[in-house]
Amino acid sequence: MAKPSYTKDEIRKLAKDEHVQFLRLMFTDLYGTIKNVEVPISQLDKVLDNKMMFDGSSIDGFVRIEESDMWLYPDLSTWLIFPWESEHGKVARLICEVYNADRTPFYGDPRNNLIRILDEMKELGFTDFNIGPEPEFFLFKLDPETGKPTTHLNDKGSYFDLAPVDLGENCRRDIVLELEKMGFDVEASHHEVAPGQHEVDFKYADALHACDNIQTFKLVVKTVARKYGLHATFMPKPLDRINGSGMHLNMSLFNEKGNVFFDENAEEQLSQEARYFLGGLIKHARNYTAVMNPTVNSYKRLVPGYEAPVYVAWSGHNRSPLIRVPIARGLSTRVELRSVDPSANPYLAVAAVLAAGLDGLKNKIEPPKPVDRNIYVMGEEERKANGIEDLPSTLHNALKALRTDEVIINAMGSHLYNNFIEAKRLEWEAYRQEVSQWERDQYLELY
Repeated sequence: MAKPSYTKDEIRKLAKDEHVQFLRLMFTDLYGTIKNVEVPISQLDKVLDNKMMFDGSSIDGFVRIEESDMWLYPDLSTWLIFPWESEHGKVARLICEVYNADRTPFYGDPRNNLIRILDEMKELGFTDFNIGPEPEFFLFKLDPETGKPTTHLNDKGSYFDLAPVDLGENCRRDIVLELEKMGFDVEASHHEVAPGQHEVDFKYADALHACDNIQTFKLVVKTVARKYGLHATFMPKPLDRINGSGMHLNMSLFNEKGNVFFDENAEEQLSQEARYFLGGLIKHARNYTAVMNPTVNSYKRLVPGYEAPVYVAWSGHNRSPLIRVPIARGLSTRVELRSVDPSANPYLAVAAVLAAGLDGLKNKIEPPKPVDRNIYVMGEEERKANGIEDLPSTLHNALKALRTDEVIINAMGSHLYNNFIEAKRLEWEAYRQEVSQWERDQYLELY
């Protein structure tokens, strides 16, 4: 999705020519939830001059009530007119960075925090960090009486199935059409492995705008699904005993000469820099898992038998390890992190993986040997002999691992890290106190 560089005057003209009536000023909270302040188009000049203020104390993970006044600075490259009209006219959006009352960047804003890490990357001589996401989602039927989501699937399809088995095909097609109207370069869409599960793949972008695209994608998917009487969810594992939803991140690093990961003279044409980057990703894998998989439910997906990675290893030839190096070379040379799920805050996730990879480059961390066998069929002793660790099995264990890693903590920044740890600690404590139906079925009569 190419990002044009708009001027203020161009945005004013587009708003007038397209009869835009309302403007959404969007930003993202600690949990990756999209927030917005909607204003009439009469306030456009005020918005473009960075004079729009809002109450930051109302947003999770932002600030206390006594320091609530904050500014929204729009990124003009994110100007976009939504392809659907409300009854009151067209709506456009600008994604904003959040600034403190004294007009300094607020680093509790995940987007600002990612910009900080990208600036550190540029200081090391790199120009771009590209991300190609692969978000998956489920479609469930809405209750016709209450309008609330059910757990009733809209189809019984499987991987790459066609209609009439895949009843979500028309919905998915409309999602693609809406995305293309908004400038997305959609590369493929298909039914995924589990019933009711879908994937739409769109072209990579620079890290910052790739995260913007993920947020926009989620909004479009949910909006279009609703028109079909369906609820789209990016919950990692909404149903047991079927595959969960992932959001694989394909990443590549560039400097002025081109793709840093490609070296036509190296073994498998994978550069030494790519190997160091891999080394960093492997070294920090357990410790950034809480960021990539931030909910209690995430760890119901990260179990053997459902294609999600649970072992810290890499390979160019099979899909069971955590990290895969696809066979494409040249400008398309990339590494794919397969553990990430769509509940992750994309700005935090990308900041963490970039920091891990840069640590590998700075400290010349060699990755372990690739594992080209199916790890799922290895026993525990064989995995141990090959130096293959498990990912954390619960949110609690993932948080413990995160607390030990200064590189990932620094990648989050103190404000985001402290609020994240506290929020997720409370989430785990609340989960621990719940008694599930499975426990009653197992133990009520037995004991």
